Amino acid sequence: MDRGKFHASFAGDLPADVAAFMADSQVPWGVEALGGQVTEAAWRTKPRWYLITTDDKMIPPPAQRTMSGRAGSTVVEAAGSHSIHVSQPAAVADLIKQAAASAMAAPQ
Repeated sequence: MDRGKFHASFAGDLPADVAAFMADSQVPWGVEALGGQVTEAAWRTKPRWYLITTDDKMIPPPAQRTMSGRAGSTVVEAAGSHSIHVSQPAAVADLIKQAAASAMAAPQ
């Protein structure tokens, strides 16, 4: 992503120096992943959880709501950017804890 647009687009709720470090740390993602084939989508058979980031500039919240709803996800919303895992790790950890507790409580 363009370094000059990174802060506002990807990490708007982080301090400028942290966003700059993240922008400088980017690596290209594996384009070969686009050619991968899925034989059975895990979201069809496994529990789904989704953290909607309401201040996300990369994936608009309405699109996140559509995707999570289509997958039948349990949804939690938090005000944060696409980089919420950095800006609010507790919100992410809480969602993981909820998902784990749900899995532990489910009949085997």
